[in-house]
Parts: sequence; structure tokens; C-alpha cells
Amino acid sequence: MCGIVGAVAYRNVPGILLEGLQRLEYRGYDSAGLAVVTDDPCIDRRRTEGKVAMLADSLRERPVRGTTGIAHTRWATHGVPSEANAHPHLSNGRIALVHNGIIEGFEPLRDEMIAAGYRFESETDAEVIVHLIDYYYERERDLLAAVRAAVQRLEGAYAIGVICRDEPGRMVGARLGSPLVIGVGIEENFIASDVLALRPVTDRFIFLEEGDLVDIRSDSIGVWSAANETVVRATVRVEHVFDEVDKGNYRHHMQREIHEQPRVVRDTLEGRLGRTRVLEPAFGVRAPTVLDDTDAVTLVACGTAYYAACIGRHWIEQYVGIPAQAEIASEWRYRSVSALPGSLFLTLSQSGETADTLAALRIAKQAGFAHTATVCNVPMSSLVRESDMAIMLEAGAEIGVASTKAFTAMLADLLMWTILLARRRGMTQEREAELVGALHGLSDAVDEALRLDDRLRLLAEEFVERRHALFLGRGPHFPVALEGALKLKEISYVHAEGYPAGELKHGPLALVTDEMPVVAVAPNNDLFEKTRSNLQEVRARGGRLYVFADSETGFEEAPGVDVIEVPRVHEAIAPIVYTVPLQLLAYHVAVLKGTDVDQPRNLAKSVTVE
Repeated sequence: MCGIVGAVAYRNVPGILLEGLQRLEYRGYDSAGLAVVTDDPCIDRRRTEGKVAMLADSLRERPVRGTTGIAHTRWATHGVPSEANAHPHLSNGRIALVHNGIIEGFEPLRDEMIAAGYRFESETDAEVIVHLIDYYYERERDLLAAVRAAVQRLEGAYAIGVICRDEPGRMVGARLGSPLVIGVGIEENFIASDVLALRPVTDRFIFLEEGDLVDIRSDSIGVWSAANETVVRATVRVEHVFDEVDKGNYRHHMQREIHEQPRVVRDTLEGRLGRTRVLEPAFGVRAPTVLDDTDAVTLVACGTAYYAACIGRHWIEQYVGIPAQAEIASEWRYRSVSALPGSLFLTLSQSGETADTLAALRIAKQAGFAHTATVCNVPMSSLVRESDMAIMLEAGAEIGVASTKAFTAMLADLLMWTILLARRRGMTQEREAELVGALHGLSDAVDEALRLDDRLRLLAEEFVERRHALFLGRGPHFPVALEGALKLKEISYVHAEGYPAGELKHGPLALVTDEMPVVAVAPNNDLFEKTRSNLQEVRARGGRLYVFADSETGFEEAPGVDVIEVPRVHEAIAPIVYTVPLQLLAYHVAVLKGTDVDQPRNLAKSVTVE
């Protein structure tokens, strides 16, 4: 959630830094600050708890001038929101640093720095880094060498920008597991955590790779790889950055949002995953308390978010082994409810303003739940403000009424949260590393699933004249089937129903004819043979089958049976990957039918009324 902006220029930089922070406000934050090397030279630092506007007010009252500076918006991880915990952090008045990410096991480094005579003023892991850099600067007397020595001792995820009082006109950056880009200007250069922050000053960018170290001056940029070799990273011209009302080269917002999902997944995971572990502090200062107290989970949501909750319930039961239930908010709020001891009430919502979900949260606060939390896409929404803690998506603005990228980001967050709960319940390091490894591969798997686009465009022609469709799945893929059916009915107006494949004999088989397309979600898991038997029941009644399966199932095409091969992935991330082709199918059917894809009839994006 945090944002970084930095500049080395021929002109005064505080205005550039402030505008960059303002352009990153959508990410959510609780404090803001900047530090500038003045002509004296000294480092003039300003920090405020609250909004960037308060920082701007401070600079208007007492202006600062300088051509080298760094700035930051912080979302609390280590330490509560406060001016003391806000970035930039200073060491000995000569080194200033901004940091995104989580440093694992920073406490021994903190103890080492205290023993070396450094005094800590914050509760953050970032202050350890700035003192460590100053410690090495005392020996090396070179900012680049000091940063290089310091980062070699860091574990976890970080993007940092560093300036030095004694080396004006110079800025050093580094990244590992958290984004950092370089903006290339004319007699000035920049860093930022997001291209969007620098669009007013440049359209040329260098995207740093994992482990890169960069030395920036107004007239030069030097990059070193993780192997400490000088490298040249390509300069890319970014002529246009999507904003929330821009379709880019896509026909519809929904189409763009479907194809943005590999990036959205990366953004949601970035800074929250180490090499083999989920980084717990990235979920905020309340996370340890909430995790420690949770012995049961009630997940509550509406619409697409409810199907995410259903998948989350499966994960929690499978990997954590505690009671979990998924509830529709509009039903739950009108029931006589009671909370199990140690229950977490977890809401899910893209907008954070869904009326039924918000009402359910307010009831939960009176019903004896130990804690409340929300998985949400909008930082200052009502659900975020009123919950004990928030697990934020990094989906960006979602314009299409039918949710796509927010759904996959929600699931990524839920799986990380599940892993943290499971760690409390004795999950082995090997098992966690296995699941984290699957998450590291999720973006690529989603990208591979998107390559089915052309196949599904052709397949959609077979659905255009159909009035009904049945979607089947089992286990965690039953909610995927429900979500696939919802997407089709939302935007194409084809009546579609999701059903547990094992329940076919209990009624739905009566509907099956050669005029009823039956879509099956059938990954190669423990329930595949059961699902295959269910599908044979459909074929025996003349039903037309469209089976989404991976290559290891051995499911073969035949007359009346189309097999759409989905990437083979770990079972934990399979529900996310299998959702993507169902989104594409619904989209192409809607396009062929000529419906309003982005604003389907009778629906609203944010349901703020009951």
C-alpha cells in the first residue's frame, strides 16, 4: 500500500515529490513525509500523520528548497500510524530513507544497531535499514557502497530510496520483492513505486529487476544486478497510463480488467511474500493479535465476493483445520446469529460500501465476535474504516459492473491469510513453502489461462442462441461454477445456474437436453473421478458438455464433448486460475449478443442500498 517518490534534479523538487504522492493516494495510507537535501547542506524532513494535504500545508507554512529529495506515503505495518513511525527515517542527520515492504527477522539487526550506539525513535523495521546504512557509511564514506553492504543483510521484501546530506545530488535505490521504477528525465532522474507517480515529469522508465541496485544523479543512472554486476536495463517509453475511465486498446472496461489480472495478482502479492513465507507484518499492526485470537472464521459477502468467501471457507477448513462458514450478507443480517468463541468476522467487498455487508458488520460487532476484518479494494471505504483491520486488494479501480480482477485479487489475499492462520496451527515450513511457491507462480498461470481467449471466442458462438446453461463443479470448484454462471447471466442475460456436480441426480438432470450447454470445472484433484462420473450422467441424457480440465485428467474430446485445457497448477491456486476462462467465455457471449457489457441492465457497481 505504501508509495515512494524520489528526485534528483536541476530544479526545486518538493513540488514534484508532493504531486507524486498525491497521484499515489488511491493506494491507501495513514501518514506522509518527505526529506530534501538543502543547500546548507542538511536534510530537511517533514512528516505528518494523515493526508498528503496536511504535508502540503506544512510546506506552505515553512517552505523547503532543494534539488534532491525522497517522499513516502505509509500504510502501517510495524507500529501504529504516527508521525514518529512515518517515513522518511533519518540516521545521524545525514542519511534519510524511504522503504516499502517487510524486513523479516529485523529484531537482531535492531539489537546490533542499539549496541553500536544508534537510538531508535520508531517502531518500524525501516529504521533498522537507515541506521544500518549509516553504520556502513561511517566505514565506506560512499553512499552506494553503504547501501550495497546493508541490503546484503536484509531478508524479506523491500524497495528503498536513500539520500545523504554529505552527497547532495545523489540518490541510491534498491528493490527485492517490492516494485521500484526509475523515471528518466532531461538533466533530472526519479524513482517511484508506481509509474503513475511520475507521469507529469517523464514518459521514459527503467523497470528494475529483482535484487537490482541503482545509483542516480541528475545526469547519470547506474544499475547493478543482484550478482553485483553492472547491467543495462532497457528504457521503456510509456506513452499512456490507464486511468479509471480509460479502456486503452480494449473494447470494454471488462475486457481490459480481465486481461489486467496477471498484473493485479503480482501487485496484490508483492511485498507480502518472501521466498518461502507469507510476510505477516505486511497485513498491518493488528494482524498478529487477530491471528492469535482466531479459532473460527465467518466470511460474509454478497454476489461475486460471496463466491470468493465460499472458496476461502474451503481453504481455511483444509489448511487451517478450524471451523469456517461462508454467509450471504443479506441473509445473515436477518438471522438470529451467535458467534463461536474466538470467531473472526471477515467481510469481503470490492467497494467497501455494500449495504448488506456493512449492516452485517455492524451486527457482528454486537454479537460477540472476537475481531472484525475486511478484504476490500477501496482504502477509505466504510468497511475499512469500521473493521478492526483491513486486508487490502491491489486491483485498482474496477469499472465494469461484473467483477473480475477484484475477485482474483480477493482470492489471492484470502489464500495468504489462510496460510498465516495455518502457521498458527502448526503448518510446517515445508508446507508453507509449497503454498507460497504456488502463489509465486500464480501470475504466470493466470497469464497462460488468458491465452485461451481465441478458443473461447469461437466457443462462445455455441452459446449465443441458448437460453439456459448449467455450470458444474465440486469442492472449492463448486463456487467457481457459481461464479461462472453469475458472469454469464450478468452480462449476456443467458439464464445460467451453478450446481454441485454430485447433486445432478437430485433434480437438475431433468433439465438436461442437447439444447442445454453443461459447463464443467474439472481439475485433476481428489474429486476428479467423482466429477467424471457425474459428467457421464450428462452425456447419457444427451447433454452437450464443455469441460475445463488440465492435461493430466486424460479427459478426451468426443462428439458432444469439448475439452478446454486449463494450465496444470497446484490445487490451492486452481480455483483462481479456472475462474479466468469462465470470465472470457461470458465476455465473448455477451459481445456476440450485443449487450452492454460494462453496464448490464438493472445492475449497479456498488450496491449501497438494501
